[in-house]
Amino acid sequence: MDAPFHLRPYTPADKDGTIALWRESWQQAYPSIDFAARETWWRARWDKELVPNANIVVAEQDGVLTGFVTIDTHGYLDQLVVAPAHWGTGLATALVDEAKRLSPDGVTLLVNTDNARAINFYRRNGFVDAGGDVNPTSGKPVLRMEWKP
Repeated sequence: MDAPFHLRPYTPADKDGTIALWRESWQQAYPSIDFAARETWWRARWDKELVPNANIVVAEQDGVLTGFVTIDTHGYLDQLVVAPAHWGTGLATALVDEAKRLSPDGVTLLVNTDNARAINFYRRNGFVDAGGDVNPTSGKPVLRMEWKP
């Protein structure tokens, strides 16, 4: 049986691990997209947008990074990333619960409309559909979802 995961605040020493985890997870979800080619963009976004403006909570298991969530001061959940080997284990739910704890007035997010697995996950965790939108980077349709206590 696997050891339980541990949630803790992000530290600068986690940067390379979180970026690698982002690439691995998104590559598994969207195999037709080359996420390694997007890593330079992601590193810049991580450093300039997410780290300075969001609470970032990482999950570890046996000293290995297995996931993270970012939630800003306005309750926007930008990233929920879980290592594919840990999909379906309860880790994503624990990270979403931590985002809810950090943003007790509500959480909003955008999810790709073609990501049925994620949409169903968020619905199971109390999020409701709040309209459509367009991803400002990709131009693809996204669903706005929200959770209110």
